Amino acid sequence: MDVTEFIARLSAERGYRGQIAALHSELARPARFATPAVPLPPALTAWLGALGVERLYVHQAAAYDAARRGEDCLVSTSTASGKSLCFHLPVLAGLHRDPDARALYVFPAKALAYDQLGGLEQSVASAGLSDAIRPACYDGDTPSYQRGAVRRNANLVLTNPDMLHVGILPYHAKWAGFLSRLRFVVMDEIHVYRGIFGSHVAGVVRRLERICRHYGATPQFICSSATLGNPRELAARLVGRPMRLIDDDGSPRGARHYLLWNPPWLGDARVARRSANVEAQELMRRLLEAGAGTITFTKARVVAELIYKYLSEELRRRRPDLVRRISAYRGGYLPNERREIERALFSGELLGVCCTNALELGIDVGSLDAAIVVGFPGTFCSFFQQVGRAGRRQDDALAILVAYDDPVDQFLVRRPERLFQRTLEHAIIDPGNPHILRSQLACAAFELSLVPEELSAFGALAEPVARALVDEQRLRATGGRFYWSSRDIPATQVNLRTIGNATYSILDVTGGRNTVLGQVDSISAPELVYPQAVYLHAGESYIVRSLDESARVARVERFDADYYTQPLLASAIHVEAPELEAPLLDGRKAYGPAVVRWQTTGFRKIKFQTMELIGQTAQELPAQEVHTMALWLQPPQPVLRELSQQGLQRGEALAGARNLLTVVLPTLAMADRYDIGGIVDSAQVGRPTIFIYDRFEGGVGYARCGYERSDELLRMALELVADCDCEDGCPGCVAPANLRVPIHHDPDLQPGSRVPDKAAALALLRAWVK
Repeated sequence: MDVTEFIARLSAERGYRGQIAALHSELARPARFATPAVPLPPALTAWLGALGVERLYVHQAAAYDAARRGEDCLVSTSTASGKSLCFHLPVLAGLHRDPDARALYVFPAKALAYDQLGGLEQSVASAGLSDAIRPACYDGDTPSYQRGAVRRNANLVLTNPDMLHVGILPYHAKWAGFLSRLRFVVMDEIHVYRGIFGSHVAGVVRRLERICRHYGATPQFICSSATLGNPRELAARLVGRPMRLIDDDGSPRGARHYLLWNPPWLGDARVARRSANVEAQELMRRLLEAGAGTITFTKARVVAELIYKYLSEELRRRRPDLVRRISAYRGGYLPNERREIERALFSGELLGVCCTNALELGIDVGSLDAAIVVGFPGTFCSFFQQVGRAGRRQDDALAILVAYDDPVDQFLVRRPERLFQRTLEHAIIDPGNPHILRSQLACAAFELSLVPEELSAFGALAEPVARALVDEQRLRATGGRFYWSSRDIPATQVNLRTIGNATYSILDVTGGRNTVLGQVDSISAPELVYPQAVYLHAGESYIVRSLDESARVARVERFDADYYTQPLLASAIHVEAPELEAPLLDGRKAYGPAVVRWQTTGFRKIKFQTMELIGQTAQELPAQEVHTMALWLQPPQPVLRELSQQGLQRGEALAGARNLLTVVLPTLAMADRYDIGGIVDSAQVGRPTIFIYDRFEGGVGYARCGYERSDELLRMALELVADCDCEDGCPGCVAPANLRVPIHHDPDLQPGSRVPDKAAALALLRAWVK
């Protein structure tokens, strides 16, 4: 596709109304090759030949050399730069040299493991290495009758952190033969391991290393990551070892052209913009008609289905030959369905796919020409990961960000240089968090009794946490060791991603059939498959006839409708008596238990395409809640009175301060931004109060960190807003940048969260911290 010509056609069309807010182009770069210091074994050369690889890029050669020297290393290069070869080459060489050696590949998603397995099996067979290299997947989808054979026969096992945590380490005796010979551990896509998930995975890695030592093995770690602000630091904290960083990217790349596409205003009143979903669908349709392979990323599952539905209907009228060459892809589809879509996309049978970030990771999707991102995905790292899915060879590529009418997207449209400066975020984990240590040490003690000298690998707080578990009678201390004191398997009670294990099956009962259509987790079920909801799957509409909470089944029936539905949610926070309380710069601070509750109270019927509200119905579903820990901050009463005297609204000031605090606290607590929530309320304690809470059951220590460092927290918030060069407030300061759209909600229907008054927030913080 001639990208320059395509852009020119877009801007010349009759319906063009100035949607191109910015255009940025990056030049192509040539490949840079290198030869490893130690020549590859002939068997590996044959294997590369089966892949069509004649020479190695400089980062691939550097990774092979580092691994050959026995170094723990991390490769951090761009999307589609051939990072897989950086760990395949040394691992396959090692397994070929030593028939008794074993390797473990850990991927953050099942799809990645199966994608790699398919490529390995085919290339290994083509190179005649099937006797030496025996790969297999071991995860929740592996049939029970195959698991024993995998443990006995495979010398390269592909899995994920969840299965390692709950299905391998607690049963390590069954894996003794494999673990005693484990030489390599590969951790791919480690940029995914941040916040709570990454902190838990760090504990799982330490448990794995400990068990390997028990069986006499000390495996070498090879990691890979997308480009980050702190890749070496993240890898070192994740693995617990110093890491050699390899980031000199030698892969070629065609020219890349970025468009920032802002939907036009509807009418002269300039109150609302045209639907971003419809704009994205039209852009994708034009690209497909031009023969361009296109991937469209959305922020919500329902949006992936909507764009796919709109696109299918339009193509049936204009280009029916293309209808079968597009698909939707999202979480909730059955595993076999997702893998078939991945296969068709890679093979070229599919020309386009509408997806969530489920395809953001390094699954090989073949050669695509364009990527459309509907709504800024939340981080620059994610944005560049998504647009990097196109232009995976050396051809020119087009990346389009379609902006929603919300503060963050509109800020980037006004200030596109912020996007292209590529100031990448830091991925933050805290393996030493005492709340996470409680879970990981319990799992470790079940697997093997703990001795004090082993605890240092888990961090400085590990021994005090272990002794606290003894006081709670979860561990017992005998003969200088800590033992698990229950018959329960603790790993089954610890979810690494802090999402409920329970899932609902979605059954299609149309015409008396009883077919599983998809799945949804128990937290999301009341937001997606409530009675009378319209459930969208692969562009088809189904109406939910019943939601059986005891059987965890939602029954749906094929339903031709000209509308879709969106849930109405109500949320609230309730705090109990504080555990800690103290003055704070003439105000007050407190810390203690809190219950955050949300409930689906009804739903709206939204007409396809036009998004007209055509009905609203009440629902009475049980409330869901998270018992967590919260920090509450109360400004000095004289400061609030001064705001009123200055003509500033105290509600605006408190909302702006709340938003700033939820952005600043993660930098102090080593948390992901989305691990923390906040609310302003007066009814709870009888005066205006800012509540900051952990988003996870039981809390994980973030609010406690905010309490202990509250002075610093307020000063950092003041510095952030005072340094921002905007006039009235923006996503860079007081806008609610941390608020997420639920994955089942259409962002097009969410009114843009109004930016609080910057002057009021600034005045409040200046007076508070003096």
